[in-house]
Amino acid sequence: MAGLLSALADYASSLNELQPSFYFGVSVLPFALDAAFQEVSGLSKQMEVEEVVSGGENRFAYRLPGRVKYENLVLRRGVAISGAAFSVWCAAVLDSDFATPVTTMDVLVTLYNNQHMPTMAWSVIGAYPVKWSMSDLKSQENALLIETIELAYRRYVLV
Repeated sequence: MAGLLSALADYASSLNELQPSFYFGVSVLPFALDAAFQEVSGLSKQMEVEEVVSGGENRFAYRLPGRVKYENLVLRRGVAISGAAFSVWCAAVLDSDFATPVTTMDVLVTLYNNQHMPTMAWSVIGAYPVKWSMSDLKSQENALLIETIELAYRRYVLV
């Protein structure tokens, strides 16, 4: 019983620890094996505010909450020569002429602790690619070629 209480106490104290941001994983369902990225950004949302002016009252405006806007999820990784399923899906969506519906995917971004145990995860719902770009090609630098993929999405939730 003492061991269980000690484990629970350790777990409770770990909930208050600051989390490192460099141990993370990205799973694009159903392409979980093809989702190794070196950087993820765009997990951001902001509520719009609508200002309403009341008739006869000129000193201030009412600020009312509006809809929530989400930034694009930006994924960066080194380029490898492959016909991987995730890359094929991105190309199919971006090269489509809208004759077929855009296929959306769910993305799971998972943060891990130093023991590689998941500590937090964000489920990005209804994602689809809206931009794909490559880093600059420079003969003067010995750098890896990096691809950047931007995904628009409906919303995300902390899971």
